[in-house]
Amino acid sequence: MINQTTTKISTRIISSLSEVGQAAWDGLLALQADANPFLSFAFLHGLHESGSASEQSGWQPQYLTLWDDAEQPPQLIAALPLYVKFHSYGEYVFDWAWADAYERNGLKYYPKLLSAIPFTPVTGGRLLARDDQARAMLIAVLQSLRKDTQTSSTHILYPPADQTGALQQAGFMLRSGVQFHWLNAGYADFAAFLATLERKKRKNILAERRKVAEAGVRFRHVRGEDATEEDWVFFNRCYRRTYSAHHSTPYLNLDFFLRIAVGMPHNLLLIIAERDGKPIAASLLVYTGQTLYGRYWGAIEDVPCLHFETAYYQPLEFCISQKIACFEGGAQGEHKMARGFLPQKTWSAHWLAHPGFADAAADFLAREAEGINHYMDELNDRNPFRPEAH
Repeated sequence: MINQTTTKISTRIISSLSEVGQAAWDGLLALQADANPFLSFAFLHGLHESGSASEQSGWQPQYLTLWDDAEQPPQLIAALPLYVKFHSYGEYVFDWAWADAYERNGLKYYPKLLSAIPFTPVTGGRLLARDDQARAMLIAVLQSLRKDTQTSSTHILYPPADQTGALQQAGFMLRSGVQFHWLNAGYADFAAFLATLERKKRKNILAERRKVAEAGVRFRHVRGEDATEEDWVFFNRCYRRTYSAHHSTPYLNLDFFLRIAVGMPHNLLLIIAERDGKPIAASLLVYTGQTLYGRYWGAIEDVPCLHFETAYYQPLEFCISQKIACFEGGAQGEHKMARGFLPQKTWSAHWLAHPGFADAAADFLAREAEGINHYMDELNDRNPFRPEAH
C-alpha cells in the first residue's frame, strides 16, 4: 500500500507512452485483474506511432499517470488512458445527439476528454492502479482535471463493472449497452456445440458452412508468430476493402498491423480463406488463454456466407480446440444470437460540465437504461439454445 507520509506522489500528463516505457506500462498492467491485450504497450503505442490514433486523426493522447517519486527510479503506480477528442468517431458509444444539442444551443461539445481504447469496444480496466489507494488517488486527480480543462465533458468507455461504482461516486453518470458473447461450455468439438442449439438454428449454420465448403474455400489459422509480412499485407487489403464497400475511411493502417505483429504476436490470430490456393478473405482476432476477441474481417471475392465462416465459425472452432472460455464478437450485431452468442451488458461513464445539459443527459440515460433492460429481457426470451441443453 502507498503510505503518503513516507512517499511523494506526482502527477504527469503524457502525450506518448514512450515517456513511460514498455516495462513500466506493462508492469502496471500485469497487476490488473481486468487487463486485456488492447491495454498493452504494444497495442496502444502502435495506434499512436502509426498515426491511427494521434492528434492529427483527432485522438490527442493525454494519459493521466501517477508516480511514486520516493522510489528510484520513480515507479508508475496508476494510469488512465485518456485522449482529447475532436470528434466522436471510433468510439462505439454514440453521443452524436449530445454534440448536436450543444451545437444547436450555440455551445461547443468538442473537444472532450475520453478514456477508451481507440476503435476497440472491449471492456477492460481503465483505472489502472497498483492498489485501491492508488486508484482512489487517480480518480481524485481525474476529478480535478475535468474541472480545470476547457473541455465540455469527460467520458470513460467500457470500464469493468467493478469500476463503475467508484466512477458513479465521483460524479459520473452511468450508461449501459449490449454486446453479444459466446461462452464455451466445454464443448468437445463444433458438432457438440451445434447439438445444443435449437433445430432451426443448427440447420441454418450447417447450410451456411456447406455453401462455403462447396465453393471450394479452405482455411488457414495463422498465429501471429507464424504470420508473414505477405499475410499482413493481404489482410490489410481485405480490411480496407470492407471500409470501401461501406463508403467509409478505415481507421487503421498497414503500419499499425505490422507494429502489433512484432510487438504482440502471441496475442494475434489471422484466419485466411483460400480458394484454388489463393487467399480471398481474412479475419484478425486477438486472444488470450481465456478470451478470443473478434476484430476485423474482409474479402476480395464475394462468396455466400463467407463472412459467417471466416469471422464466426472458424474462430469458434479455434475457441473449442484451445479451450478458450469466451468469444467476444465485437460491437452490436443481433444476428450473432442465431450463432450461439448471448447478450451481455456493457458500461460507460459520463460527466458533462454544463449543469443544464448534465440534467438533460441524466434524464435521457434513465429512460435509455429502462429500454436497455427491456431489450435484454426480449433477447433472453429468444435464447437460441435448446432449453434442456443450456
